[in-house]
Amino acid sequence: MFNRELVKGSTSLILLQLLEEKDMYGYEIVKEMEARSGHILQVKEGTLYPALHKLEKQQYIEAYWQQPDKGPARKYYRITELGKEILEEKTSEWKNFVSVIDKVIGRKGYDPK
Repeated sequence: MFNRELVKGSTSLILLQLLEEKDMYGYEIVKEMEARSGHILQVKEGTLYPALHKLEKQQYIEAYWQQPDKGPARKYYRITELGKEILEEKTSEWKNFVSVIDKVIGRKGYDPK
């Protein structure tokens, strides 16, 4: 398990990435995140929905209701064009951050000699 603050800081990036691939509803997002992380990332509703609401307020995603063949209507989320631009920026920023941290902790790219 990872430090809660570390996961919290990357939730937006993860959500934007998942929604860039396809529209999803909340429970579907949680299950996809768990599956892709080998069940290490487990996001609770108390974290997911405020994060989705924040992204919606920033106009990076938008929500719509869809009626499935069976059961109640589900609220789906999709990424907007602005969200795709932000995803590209955040992904680049994340890769640079990981590269710098790897250098600082001596994993790669730094030769102290």
